[in-house]
Amino acid sequence: MKFSVFPAVLAVGALLSAGPALGQDASSEQAVQGPADRQGGTVYDGDWVSIGAGVGYGPSYSGSDDYVAFPVPLIQGSLGGVAIRPRAGGVALDFIPDPDKGAGFALGPVLRIRSDRARQIEDPVVASAGKLKTAIEIGGNAGVSMPAVLNPYDRLSFSVDVTHDINGAHRGTAISPGISYFTPLSRGMIAMLSVSAEHGDRKFMDYYYSVSPTQSAASGLPTYTAGSGWTKAGANLIVGVDLDGDLTNGGLGLVFIGGYSHMLGDAKDTPYTSIRGSADQWFGGLGIGYTF
Repeated sequence: MKFSVFPAVLAVGALLSAGPALGQDASSEQAVQGPADRQGGTVYDGDWVSIGAGVGYGPSYSGSDDYVAFPVPLIQGSLGGVAIRPRAGGVALDFIPDPDKGAGFALGPVLRIRSDRARQIEDPVVASAGKLKTAIEIGGNAGVSMPAVLNPYDRLSFSVDVTHDINGAHRGTAISPGISYFTPLSRGMIAMLSVSAEHGDRKFMDYYYSVSPTQSAASGLPTYTAGSGWTKAGANLIVGVDLDGDLTNGGLGLVFIGGYSHMLGDAKDTPYTSIRGSADQWFGGLGIGYTF
C-alpha cells in the first residue's frame, strides 16, 4: 500500500518558496500500511496526481521582520514510477521507486525558482538598495528513508538538495540538508516534523547578504561583505487532515503548518537582517488539495 502526504507537501512547498528552507523531504508515500490495506488497493497504487493551492504567511525576504501573505499552487504525484515532489519554489523528481518494505532511496533532479528580494520587499530601506534578479536553480537531490522507527507506520527520512543558479542571479551553489519524521495520527490524519538548514557558497552569500558601496549609498546601510557559510536552520510541524477521514482513498484534504528558523553566520550579521530585519523567522500556512 502506498500513502501520500500531499497536504503536508503543499504547505512545505508554500512556505519554503517564501525564503526560509525548512523541509526538504516529501517521501512518505509508503509510510502507512495496515492489515486492511494489504487486502485492497488504494488511490496511490500505480499512477496518481495531487493538485491544490495554499496560502502562506512569512517574512518578505530571508532575514526580514516584515511579513507578507502569498499564494502557492501545487502538483505532485507518481507517473510511470517517477515520483514528482514539490520543493522550495520548484519541484524534484525521484527516479528510484521505494520498496514495499525496508529502507528506500531517492535520487533525481531538482528545479527551484528563488525570488528572495526580487518581489514583496516591504522595508523601504531594503527596497532602496534595489531588487535582486530571480534565480533559476537546477541540481540534484538524494536521500534515504527508514520505515517503522517508533511504530509500524512511521518513517524517518534524510535528504539533501544541491542546486546552482543558471539565470545570472547569484551564480552560486546552495546546499540544503534535511531530516523529517512522519507518522499517522489516525487513518484520516498525519503529522510530520522537519528540520533542515541551508548553506551558500561565496557567490550565493555575496549576492543575497553583502551590501555593496552602491547599495550602501542608495539605502544608507553600512557596507558589508558576506562569505560562504550556513544561512539558516529551523524546523516546522505539519498536520494533514483528510476530509472524509480516509487518507488512502484520495479526495480532498487540508493541511496546517507552523514553523520557525533562525538566521546564521553572515546571513544573520548582514545589515539587511541585523539592522532592518530579524534573525528570528516565523511562518504559518494553510492549504487544500485533491488527489486522484
